[in-house]
Amino acid sequence: MHLLFSNAQVLRLFIAQALYWSCSMTGIIFTSIVGLRLAPTPSLATLPLALLMLGGLLALQPIAWLMQRRGRRAGFLIGALAGVLGGLTSALSLWLDSFTLLCLGALPIGAYQASAMYYRFAALEAVSEAFRGRATACVIGGGVVAALVAPSLGGAARDVLSVPFAGVYLLIAVLAAIGIVILAGLPSKVETATTRTPPSAVSWRELLTRPTVRAAVLTTAAGHGLMILVMNATPLAMHGEGLSLHASGQVIQWHMLGMFLPAFIAGPLVDRLGSRLVACIGGGLLVASAVVALLGISHLHFLISSCLLGIGWNLMLVAGTTQLGQGHAANERARAQGLMELSNGSVAAVMSFASGALIAQAGWTAVNIGLLPIVSLVVLAQIALGYRKTGGLIER
Repeated sequence: MHLLFSNAQVLRLFIAQALYWSCSMTGIIFTSIVGLRLAPTPSLATLPLALLMLGGLLALQPIAWLMQRRGRRAGFLIGALAGVLGGLTSALSLWLDSFTLLCLGALPIGAYQASAMYYRFAALEAVSEAFRGRATACVIGGGVVAALVAPSLGGAARDVLSVPFAGVYLLIAVLAAIGIVILAGLPSKVETATTRTPPSAVSWRELLTRPTVRAAVLTTAAGHGLMILVMNATPLAMHGEGLSLHASGQVIQWHMLGMFLPAFIAGPLVDRLGSRLVACIGGGLLVASAVVALLGISHLHFLISSCLLGIGWNLMLVAGTTQLGQGHAANERARAQGLMELSNGSVAAVMSFASGALIAQAGWTAVNIGLLPIVSLVVLAQIALGYRKTGGLIER
């Protein structure tokens, strides 16, 4: 917390993260339900969320390219502006009763998401090496604010206009616009060792031959993808069990608290225990989440499972992000970070679309059982990274 208030850049990124996740959480709570109302078939209910992920996927590399040449601020401002556009387009879709327009509005919101995923990397550049885990965690922890206020804001906005739910997407546009104001105060371009050195042309294939990079990318991609799969499926599963929209909002709120509140201890844990061990702990919490979900379908089961899911995601993201920095040189930053975010976005897009189909065709149980083998791969990769071919421990 001292770092948060002593470093102006970290504080601005924290606030920007809170605004972004308020938009994201509002969309998660309502978009599946709105999609269910507008979609021609229930299996397409989560298509807008999948297209949001696709929009983020398509924007990741252009934003990384722009930030490499023009600085972080330029990429962040364009991303937030896309969030305003997406919110307005999605609101219009409800006035026109158009599922197609709802899907189109998700694409620029995805670009906003893509830019926000780089906030934590910008925090790494604002502090010394000894505080990088804490800086990453501080920025990710901005989601705590979103978890506390977004459900109430979204609930108030839902019926504020004559067209139900249109106010939700206008709220997203307003929050993204506030983000533009906050991000405009960042330095236009920070002079670092990376910016003074020409960017490396290292290929993604070459980066993935490095065990540290490979384990880091697998950890964040698996954690992010599984979190998206289960989180998007949760409101639909609760709706199918007859639970109220208010109950779904409460569950998502606790999920978001689980996602972000541990960030304030995850950073020090990584700095102290190492990223490998923290990543494995995060994977274990995802397994615990699935077990709780399989034990029952009451409101309490959904709440506890979602909270554990969020905590596991947080530990895996902080651990994987910090671990990535240990596997590349300074001038390889853009390529390595772009690889991680492309992997995260690709898996998330697939999982977003799969969640609706899995719930409609296979059910809530299948969603949670499918989580287990993927977590096992992450744990095995981290264990393998802990040993040299001769059996000795490597640096964490």
